[in-house]
Amino acid sequence: MHCKLGIIDWGIGGIGVYKLIKEHRPDVSIVYFSDTGVTPYGKMSRAELVGRLNQVIGFLKTKGVTHLVIGCNAASTAIPFLDPQGLRIEGVIDAAVTITARLKPKRLGLIGGRRTVLSGVYRRAFAERGIDVEQRIAQPLSALIESGDTSSDKLRAECAPILSPIRNCSHILLACTHYPAIASVIQEFVSASTVLIDPAAELVKRTTGWKIGPGDDEFYTSGDPSQMNHSAKLGFGCRIGKVRVVNSISDGSARS
Repeated sequence: MHCKLGIIDWGIGGIGVYKLIKEHRPDVSIVYFSDTGVTPYGKMSRAELVGRLNQVIGFLKTKGVTHLVIGCNAASTAIPFLDPQGLRIEGVIDAAVTITARLKPKRLGLIGGRRTVLSGVYRRAFAERGIDVEQRIAQPLSALIESGDTSSDKLRAECAPILSPIRNCSHILLACTHYPAIASVIQEFVSASTVLIDPAAELVKRTTGWKIGPGDDEFYTSGDPSQMNHSAKLGFGCRIGKVRVVNSISDGSARS
């Protein structure tokens, strides 16, 4: 059977994960799904999020996906409640906890979306490892990055109050895959010695043993394909090419 790797993100955050995978395994076949046509995953209830992700998984299965990376922290909080439909699934949260604990932070901060923070998933995971974490909800940042904004005055104005209480942390976990796109801006608002933790490399490392076949990459979105292309280029320097718009997630139809 020809195996394909799927990546799910609400938007372009997972493009950073996609880019890393392609750097290490350029021939693997990847199907990327951006779901910007619906409410941001971080603002959905758990029931809404689980229902939507199960639909997306079903759609990706119709495209031949056999292995799945959920490159979204909010969506990864729902993994225990999903129907995997025979797919092997890896989320970003376990990878983020592993790499952070390995760094032994003296004082740990975290910025993430509303669902990621309020779910308590990181607080519980770090508590089990004897690590306290100071969390900050940074929901506005992902929306700005999704729009292609990686350096505006408005972006900086949003960053300032979010980061001020944790600016002197030894480490800050970027608990949203969008945030590495503005790492240089975030660094302006924290101590020069603060280490920003991007768990993408650890997540990609967990997929290295997956038997994925060669083939062309496919990109789908429930939102605006032109905006997706524009933001992927600005945020991650990645030209993704043709993006198909999903007409109906339930029957697998899409148009170029």
